[in-house]
Amino acid sequence: MLFDYETLKIIWWLLVGALLIGFAIMDGHDMGVCTLLPFVGKNDDERRVIVNTVGPHWEGNQVWFITAGGALFAAWPMVYALAFSGFYWAMMAVLWALFFRPVGFKYRSMVKDQRWRNAWDWGLFVGSFVPAVVFGVAFGNLFLGVPFSFDNMMRSTYTGSFWNLLNPFSILCGLVSATMLIMQGGAFLAHRTEGDIQARTTKYTMISAVAMVVLFVAAGVWIQSIDGYAIVSQIDPTAVANPLTKEVVVQPGAWMTNFAKYPWAWAFPALGIIMPLITAALLKAGKTLTAFVTSSFAIIGVIMTAGISLFPFIMPSSTYPNVSLTIWDSVSSHFTLMVMLYVVVLLLPIVVFYTSWAYSVMRGKVTVAYIRENDHTSY
Repeated sequence: MLFDYETLKIIWWLLVGALLIGFAIMDGHDMGVCTLLPFVGKNDDERRVIVNTVGPHWEGNQVWFITAGGALFAAWPMVYALAFSGFYWAMMAVLWALFFRPVGFKYRSMVKDQRWRNAWDWGLFVGSFVPAVVFGVAFGNLFLGVPFSFDNMMRSTYTGSFWNLLNPFSILCGLVSATMLIMQGGAFLAHRTEGDIQARTTKYTMISAVAMVVLFVAAGVWIQSIDGYAIVSQIDPTAVANPLTKEVVVQPGAWMTNFAKYPWAWAFPALGIIMPLITAALLKAGKTLTAFVTSSFAIIGVIMTAGISLFPFIMPSSTYPNVSLTIWDSVSSHFTLMVMLYVVVLLLPIVVFYTSWAYSVMRGKVTVAYIRENDHTSY
């Protein structure tokens, strides 16, 4: 085999992180655009301009979401099983909200009735804002621990509820996620539009960028007072996955251990703080494309900050900390990880190339004049 089991476990931690980042950057920006839709567009023509900036791309962007879910199932089957059972109602809330997106894009402009179109505009808002918040809420709950356990037969039991997920810290994380994606979508929308739409978008995006920094810093301060998880027994990184063979303690400050151990890791929270402020400054200066790039780096900073803080934990257990799932003991077999790595190496460049080509072909500004001239072909 090309890589040993330990190396593959780390590679797949990085790959899942990369897919989550890709999802937040690509699908996140069209979610951000649709969240801004009812507020930035002041009439039907302006809202059609906004919808048409992401209309040709949103389905392709969903590939990142689907791929991330598939990778989670293939690489971390225990995590996948517990996430989709423990977070069942949260996942259903995301799914129900996402239903508004395909029908909203397809049906919005089919009827020339303002009440019809306004209803779908708010449907697109719900289908974009709700998932953005719920994803952040889910990440926030990982730091607090998820109430699950295993018996000796590896059958899992989850004792939490949907309302337990909505605690103050996780809601704060949900707001970080929402403002982050609004910033990303706003930077993209400002780049694709002009005039009054661009001016209003820039205003809202700058507010979102500053709000994101404040909320992200608040979450960082808060997490230092949350008891974290630490493995205190010996771990064999090459052993077959079995989360029942380790000893875990819950102690203050444990979520900051990796930052103390690896000083270079502070570069990621720095990105999460500095890049949104640079994004706001670039938007004010009219540098919209560069602002989209710096906004993307902010997303990398935030997601990697969470990943490094949790490492090596993926899903800690608040019921029995010893059965917490980590990258060492909740993964698929060596053979499965190796085969999936070949698949990623083959297909991921194709996805990146096709996505780049699609955005290159459909680049440029979307204007009210274009919408009126192409009434039957635009969204």
